[in-house]
Amino acid sequence: MDTALPLAGHCVLVTGGAKRLGAAIGRRLHAAGANIVVHFHQSRPQADALVAELDRARAGSALAVRADLHDVERLPALVDAALARFGRLDVLVNNASTFYPTPVGSITAAQFDDLVGTNLRAPLFLSQAAAPALRDARGLIINMVDIHGRRPLKAHPVYSAAKAGLVMLTKSLARELGPEVRVNAIAPGPVLWPERDLDAALKDEIVAKTALKRSGSPEDIARTAWFFAVEAPYVTGQVIAVDGGRSL
Repeated sequence: MDTALPLAGHCVLVTGGAKRLGAAIGRRLHAAGANIVVHFHQSRPQADALVAELDRARAGSALAVRADLHDVERLPALVDAALARFGRLDVLVNNASTFYPTPVGSITAAQFDDLVGTNLRAPLFLSQAAAPALRDARGLIINMVDIHGRRPLKAHPVYSAAKAGLVMLTKSLARELGPEVRVNAIAPGPVLWPERDLDAALKDEIVAKTALKRSGSPEDIARTAWFFAVEAPYVTGQVIAVDGGRSL
């Protein structure tokens, strides 16, 4: 293994990889030598820009693929695209997510299907589709969960339940896919605020509840993904909270 580029020749598929945490993870693993498949749904400009950026650093090292993760029947096509372009799949990062409040009394079936669909159903069926290739590569699945998958967030019961399911799916898949495939998860705390506006006072209140009294950054999440991919060959079925002590 090239210690400077420990993931040289490897292929990483990141769902929701065009922006925010997904893009940070893609950039970090690309810098370690990996080829990156950037999944997107509605963020084509950001996906194309990221692919161009990565290709400038290393020609032919990135690919953007569009898919609606609610369409389970089409999820194997994401894996097929990775294999067709790079010949292998070493790491699947289930990062794509929807997040919004669903106070009890106002929850709709469509909201339930959306939140559970992106946060639990899609990771399950995409992991299943990727499993043969990951077994061949003795690869890795990284699920992006949430500290609120273990401690519910007020007014977000559906999202919290979906992420709790993803925590258990991480552990279940680690058992099902071992010994060839490792499966781990990252549970971010206040490292990146939602795209919808949050009141500054609420942000301050959330940060004040962390042990470190400060917010984190997307790079903190990306470093943890790098740890799982490069430095943790004997770690599986685990969830690392990257939250500044918010969950203590």
